[in-house]
Amino acid sequence: MNELNRTLAVIQTKLKAKKSSYNSFGRYHFRKAEDILEAVKPFLIEHSVSVRVNEELVMGDNNPPIIQSTAIISDGENQITATAIVGVDLNQKGMQTSQQFGAASTYGKKYALGNLFLIDDTEDADAMNNQGKAAQLVDKAKCGMTKGQWEKAIEFVIKGGSIAAIESKYTVTPLEMVKLKEIKVNG
Repeated sequence: MNELNRTLAVIQTKLKAKKSSYNSFGRYHFRKAEDILEAVKPFLIEHSVSVRVNEELVMGDNNPPIIQSTAIISDGENQITATAIVGVDLNQKGMQTSQQFGAASTYGKKYALGNLFLIDDTEDADAMNNQGKAAQLVDKAKCGMTKGQWEKAIEFVIKGGSIAAIESKYTVTPLEMVKLKEIKVNG
Protein backbone atom coordinates (compact mmCIF):
# COMPACT_ATOMS: atom_id res chain seq x y z
CA MET A 1 0.00 0.00 0.00
CA ASN A 2 1.53 3.33 -1.00
CA GLU A 3 1.64 6.37 1.29
CA LEU A 4 -1.27 8.16 -0.38
CA ASN A 5 -3.48 5.09 0.02
CA ARG A 6 -2.51 4.96 3.71
CA THR A 7 -3.27 8.64 4.14
CA LEU A 8 -6.66 8.29 2.46
CA ALA A 9 -7.49 5.29 4.65
CA VAL A 10 -6.63 7.33 7.78
CA ILE A 11 -8.85 10.20 6.63
CA GLN A 12 -11.69 7.84 5.68
CA THR A 13 -11.50 6.26 9.13
CA LYS A 14 -11.32 9.48 11.15
CA LEU A 15 -13.42 11.90 9.09
CA LYS A 16 -16.63 13.10 10.76
CA ALA A 17 -18.71 15.32 8.48
CA LYS A 18 -21.63 16.92 10.30
CA LYS A 19 -25.08 17.32 8.83
CA SER A 20 -25.64 21.06 8.98
CA SER A 21 -28.84 21.23 6.92
CA TYR A 22 -32.40 20.14 7.68
CA ASN A 23 -35.13 18.99 5.31
CA SER A 24 -38.36 20.02 7.01
CA PHE A 25 -40.54 18.17 4.49
CA GLY A 26 -38.80 14.80 5.01
CA ARG A 27 -37.81 15.64 8.60
CA TYR A 28 -34.19 14.65 8.41
CA HIS A 29 -30.76 16.27 8.62
CA PHE A 30 -28.34 16.02 5.72
CA ARG A 31 -24.83 17.06 4.84
CA LYS A 32 -23.70 19.17 1.92
CA ALA A 33 -20.42 19.14 -0.01
CA GLU A 34 -19.36 22.13 2.10
CA ASP A 35 -19.77 20.04 5.28
CA ILE A 36 -17.49 17.34 3.88
CA LEU A 37 -14.87 19.87 2.73
CA GLU A 38 -14.95 21.62 6.12
CA ALA A 39 -14.41 18.28 7.90
CA VAL A 40 -11.50 17.26 5.65
CA LYS A 41 -9.55 20.54 5.95
CA PRO A 42 -7.79 19.67 9.24
CA PHE A 43 -6.29 16.56 7.59
CA LEU A 44 -4.79 18.41 4.61
CA ILE A 45 -1.76 20.05 6.24
CA GLU A 46 -1.31 17.22 8.75
CA HIS A 47 -0.93 14.68 5.91
CA SER A 48 0.49 17.00 3.20
CA VAL A 49 -2.34 16.35 0.75
CA SER A 50 -4.80 18.45 -1.19
CA VAL A 51 -8.39 17.78 -2.22
CA ARG A 52 -10.22 19.24 -5.17
CA VAL A 53 -13.31 18.53 -7.26
CA ASN A 54 -13.27 18.72 -11.07
CA GLU A 55 -16.42 18.80 -13.15
CA GLU A 56 -17.04 17.90 -16.76
CA LEU A 57 -20.19 18.45 -18.78
CA VAL A 58 -21.09 15.39 -20.83
CA MET A 59 -23.62 15.84 -23.62
CA GLY A 60 -25.42 12.80 -24.99
CA ASP A 61 -27.42 12.35 -28.16
CA ASN A 62 -31.08 13.08 -27.36
CA ASN A 63 -30.30 12.73 -23.65
CA PRO A 64 -30.22 15.37 -20.95
CA PRO A 65 -26.81 16.84 -20.11
CA ILE A 66 -24.79 15.01 -17.47
CA ILE A 67 -22.29 16.49 -15.05
CA GLN A 68 -19.43 14.20 -14.08
CA SER A 69 -17.87 15.31 -10.79
CA THR A 70 -14.51 13.86 -9.79
CA ALA A 71 -13.15 14.28 -6.25
CA ILE A 72 -9.36 14.06 -6.14
CA ILE A 73 -6.94 13.65 -3.26
CA SER A 74 -3.30 14.25 -4.16
CA ASP A 75 0.07 14.30 -2.43
CA GLY A 76 1.61 16.31 -5.28
CA GLU A 77 2.90 13.23 -7.08
CA ASN A 78 0.09 10.68 -6.92
CA GLN A 79 -3.65 11.02 -6.83
CA ILE A 80 -6.73 8.95 -6.04
CA THR A 81 -10.08 9.83 -7.57
CA ALA A 82 -13.76 9.06 -7.08
CA THR A 83 -16.48 10.02 -9.54
CA ALA A 84 -20.18 10.83 -9.40
CA ILE A 85 -22.43 11.23 -12.43
CA VAL A 86 -25.54 13.40 -12.21
CA GLY A 87 -28.12 14.19 -14.88
CA VAL A 88 -29.32 17.78 -15.26
CA ASP A 89 -33.11 17.99 -15.16
CA LEU A 90 -33.88 20.70 -17.70
CA ASN A 91 -37.63 20.24 -17.17
CA GLN A 92 -37.60 21.06 -13.47
CA LYS A 93 -40.35 23.61 -12.85
CA GLY A 94 -39.59 26.90 -11.16
CA MET A 95 -35.86 26.85 -11.84
CA GLN A 96 -33.80 28.77 -14.34
CA THR A 97 -31.28 26.82 -16.42
CA SER A 98 -28.37 28.08 -14.32
CA GLN A 99 -30.14 26.85 -11.17
CA GLN A 100 -30.76 23.43 -12.76
CA PHE A 101 -27.06 23.07 -13.58
CA GLY A 102 -26.06 24.45 -10.17
CA ALA A 103 -28.25 21.93 -8.35
CA ALA A 104 -26.81 19.04 -10.36
CA SER A 105 -23.27 20.34 -9.79
CA THR A 106 -23.78 20.60 -6.03
CA TYR A 107 -25.27 17.11 -5.88
CA GLY A 108 -22.43 15.66 -7.95
CA LYS A 109 -19.73 17.26 -5.79
CA LYS A 110 -21.32 15.92 -2.62
CA TYR A 111 -21.49 12.37 -3.94
CA ALA A 112 -18.00 12.42 -5.48
CA LEU A 113 -16.58 13.56 -2.12
CA GLY A 114 -18.77 11.02 -0.33
CA ASN A 115 -17.39 8.27 -2.56
CA LEU A 116 -13.79 9.37 -2.00
CA PHE A 117 -14.14 9.54 1.78
CA LEU A 118 -16.58 6.58 2.12
CA ILE A 119 -19.46 8.65 3.44
CA ASP A 120 -22.80 6.90 3.05
CA ASP A 121 -26.05 8.84 3.49
CA THR A 122 -28.52 6.17 2.43
CA GLU A 123 -29.24 4.75 5.88
CA ASP A 124 -29.38 8.18 7.49
CA ALA A 125 -32.25 9.45 5.36
CA ASP A 126 -34.27 6.27 5.90
CA ALA A 127 -33.58 6.21 9.61
CA MET A 128 -34.90 9.76 9.98
CA ASN A 129 -37.96 9.20 7.78
CA ASN A 130 -41.08 8.97 9.96
CA GLN A 131 -43.56 8.54 7.13
CA GLY A 132 -44.26 4.84 7.77
CA LYS A 133 -42.85 1.50 6.69
CA ALA A 134 -44.26 1.64 3.15
CA ALA A 135 -42.48 4.95 2.48
CA GLN A 136 -39.26 3.55 3.93
CA LEU A 137 -39.41 0.52 1.63
CA VAL A 138 -39.88 2.78 -1.40
CA ASP A 139 -36.95 4.96 -0.28
CA LYS A 140 -34.70 1.92 0.20
CA ALA A 141 -35.53 0.67 -3.30
CA LYS A 142 -34.41 4.01 -4.75
CA CYS A 143 -31.17 4.05 -2.75
CA GLY A 144 -29.61 0.94 -4.18
CA MET A 145 -27.60 -1.55 -2.18
CA THR A 146 -26.93 -1.56 1.54
CA LYS A 147 -23.34 -1.30 2.71
CA GLY A 148 -23.13 -5.08 3.20
CA GLN A 149 -24.63 -5.80 -0.22
CA TRP A 150 -22.24 -3.29 -1.81
CA GLU A 151 -19.22 -4.98 -0.22
CA LYS A 152 -20.42 -8.40 -1.46
CA ALA A 153 -21.00 -6.97 -4.96
CA ILE A 154 -17.46 -5.54 -5.07
CA GLU A 155 -15.98 -8.86 -3.93
CA PHE A 156 -18.09 -10.71 -6.53
CA VAL A 157 -16.88 -8.43 -9.37
CA ILE A 158 -13.23 -8.64 -8.25
CA LYS A 159 -13.49 -12.45 -8.40
CA GLY A 160 -14.74 -12.22 -12.00
CA GLY A 161 -18.51 -12.13 -11.44
CA SER A 162 -20.73 -10.31 -13.90
CA ILE A 163 -22.32 -6.94 -13.23
CA ALA A 164 -25.51 -8.23 -14.91
CA ALA A 165 -25.81 -10.86 -12.16
CA ILE A 166 -25.64 -8.10 -9.55
CA GLU A 167 -28.27 -6.07 -11.42
CA SER A 168 -30.60 -9.06 -11.47
CA LYS A 169 -30.39 -9.36 -7.68
CA TYR A 170 -30.13 -5.74 -6.47
CA THR A 171 -31.25 -2.25 -7.38
CA VAL A 172 -28.05 -0.68 -8.73
CA THR A 173 -27.89 3.12 -8.86
CA PRO A 174 -26.09 4.82 -11.77
CA LEU A 175 -23.28 5.80 -9.41
CA GLU A 176 -22.89 2.23 -8.14
CA MET A 177 -22.87 1.03 -11.75
CA VAL A 178 -20.00 3.38 -12.61
CA LYS A 179 -18.00 2.16 -9.62
CA LEU A 180 -18.66 -1.50 -10.47
CA LYS A 181 -17.50 -0.93 -14.05
CA GLU A 182 -14.34 0.78 -12.79
CA ILE A 183 -13.66 -2.20 -10.51
CA LYS A 184 -14.29 -4.63 -13.38
CA VAL A 185 -11.85 -2.79 -15.65
CA ASN A 186 -9.18 -2.12 -13.01
CA GLY A 187 -9.50 -5.47 -11.22
